[in-house]
Amino acid sequence: MSLRRALGLDTRPERYAYAVDPTIGYTARRKIPDRWVRTTCGYCSVGCGMFVGVKEGRAVSVRGDLDHPVNAGMLCPKGLSEHETIHAANRARFPLLRGRDGLERVSWDDAIGTMVRKFREVQASYGPQTVGVISTGQLVTEEFYTLGKLVQLGLGTPNYDGNTTLCMSAAVAGYKRSFGSDGPPGAYDDLERADVIFLIGANIADNHPILWQRLEANPGKTLIVADPRVTKTAMLADLHLPVKPRSDLAMINGLIHIVIARELIDREYIAAHTTGFDALRESVREYTPERVAEITGLSVENLHRTAWLYGNARAAFIGWTMGVNHSTKGTETVNAINNLALITGNIGRSGAAPFSITGQCNAMGTREAGFTSSLPGYRHFASAEDREDLAALWNVPVEQIPTARGLPYPDIIEAILDRRIRALWIIATNPIVSFPNLGVLRQALETVDFLVVQDGFHPTPTSTLAHLVLPAAIWGEKEGTYTNSERRISKVNRAVEPPGEARTDFDIFLDVAAALGCRERLFPGWTTPEDAFEEWKRVSAGRLCDYSGMTYDAIEALGGIQWPYPAGHADAAETRRLYTDGRFQTEDGKARLLPVTWEPFPEQPTSAFPFVLNTGRTVEHWQTRTKTGQVPILDRLSPNAWLEINPRDARTLRLKPFDRVDVVSQRGRIRNLELRMTETVATGQVFVPFHWANANANQVTQSAFDPISREPNYKQCAVRVERTQRGTV
Repeated sequence: MSLRRALGLDTRPERYAYAVDPTIGYTARRKIPDRWVRTTCGYCSVGCGMFVGVKEGRAVSVRGDLDHPVNAGMLCPKGLSEHETIHAANRARFPLLRGRDGLERVSWDDAIGTMVRKFREVQASYGPQTVGVISTGQLVTEEFYTLGKLVQLGLGTPNYDGNTTLCMSAAVAGYKRSFGSDGPPGAYDDLERADVIFLIGANIADNHPILWQRLEANPGKTLIVADPRVTKTAMLADLHLPVKPRSDLAMINGLIHIVIARELIDREYIAAHTTGFDALRESVREYTPERVAEITGLSVENLHRTAWLYGNARAAFIGWTMGVNHSTKGTETVNAINNLALITGNIGRSGAAPFSITGQCNAMGTREAGFTSSLPGYRHFASAEDREDLAALWNVPVEQIPTARGLPYPDIIEAILDRRIRALWIIATNPIVSFPNLGVLRQALETVDFLVVQDGFHPTPTSTLAHLVLPAAIWGEKEGTYTNSERRISKVNRAVEPPGEARTDFDIFLDVAAALGCRERLFPGWTTPEDAFEEWKRVSAGRLCDYSGMTYDAIEALGGIQWPYPAGHADAAETRRLYTDGRFQTEDGKARLLPVTWEPFPEQPTSAFPFVLNTGRTVEHWQTRTKTGQVPILDRLSPNAWLEINPRDARTLRLKPFDRVDVVSQRGRIRNLELRMTETVATGQVFVPFHWANANANQVTQSAFDPISREPNYKQCAVRVERTQRGTV
């Protein structure tokens, strides 16, 4: 129950009308909304409820939804200014096709017709798999579901993935390997109910501030933060573990070693609900506290203290984000986290969970329904039963259902370079800024035969390379649902019309299907996102991510419903956790304890490149700044990228605060960064935020990927720092 409701105050949105005082100035009056539209924030995965204020067809303000179970009316700086992205000057308004004089305006019929013709020509000449598609975490679930069917069964190419592979695929793969299925097991309530909260590579005070408020509401918790930097979250912790870069896997194996040795494990749970304990116990014998202290830089005392706190907790919560996932060992680190939770029985109970905090607003939606790394409904490509099930639901021959996933995102880029993929469709993502080792990516996009970029903004660094630009609606201009990190489905509503001739991604996908001649076969009678939602409910029924009992009206009324929520379930408002019965999505119903081995990160420092680069976010900006770079207040708060360095290293290099510096690796150079000297970064390490195109951190990052999940190793590359030379700015 929200604070406002608990106090007996009226929470209906229509009660928020403002009386127009004639003494108020014109500028103030024009921001007083005519109406409020309830929706869900379109930035990160927290899934905050909010209202968009609309006046004369324009979004003029936002406010938090006091009744929403996630945020109870609170919003972060990005959410508080989100309405300003809708009317940004660089919104894409018309289809554009490259001609002799560059990109020129064309009709939608010409745009879709050209796109389909080019794709079919490529496939006719080189094979159906020579078209690739890269999607996003920004669409509504109904659009992900529609796109997956369109690409796999309409275009007939399996080479389809999302930019979520760049941030969350290690968590997905780790959950699948340990539990048999994707899906974060816990809930946000666990942050308020756990007595020990262990955050690994997760700076939620900056990057998920509303979740930080949930954690702050738990006065009895002990907070442990493992992070190489002294982040804002680390500063507020009861115990900060300043692990050396990419030593988290060794740390977790060391904690497992200690809790087993000190009998801080739940042997009854292990015997009833897991397999592989003997092999796990044997694998961690070498991770003694002394060896782990040497690898991680942590003291033996703090390793024992952490293991004692976690192992003796009534309910222990482990949360992580990109500090774990962005690694060639990301999946196995997630498996180690799951191992620790399982052997202590910290899963499926109030306050107890291994919990991946997802990146984008609807990364979960594409994981559930998107038809990329798994079949819709967390089905398996390799399962004949799952393929037959889908074929029957869709009334298509089972032979049309792929038996294996296609190329993941990084491999799609590599396939362009060796000409196995000739045409590419990029949807609502900006890889020229977000993809590692920029030079490789730029070469791919500049040499592909036909590049389609579908986005709500143009120009972007990626859309300027396109042969065809399709203007799309963005948050605030479309309807559907998002799934947040705790598996809560919330409603997204249209507040205003898209600009110019821009269309929703859902409508664009149906138009492409019509041009391909498969609309009625794949999407019979569909005209609205709710048509997709109703079919998705049937496809998800009986699966772990069961939506079948939900309706748009119920989701709207409750401020979101967590899955699983099967038809006939009694209480839509209750908190749901997975695996409460100790039964997992594996063949024998038991979770797998998986031995994993720590290894040094791929690119170690040298005399020529003596520093380890870490990359990450800042609270004011989002991803590649496509949206937040257009919001004046956010741009003023954080207009330029910078480099953080320890004062001792700066003095060795004879650098002073606010000097202009370059960061150089074997692959490239980030130019003209402002130098910030701070003890929050350890000696031998430097930090750069990754949001800025004109100071692109991915000019120096490496083409190293997790072999299981294919997530990039954005962090821990070897660099040097040089004073910026005059004339090179």
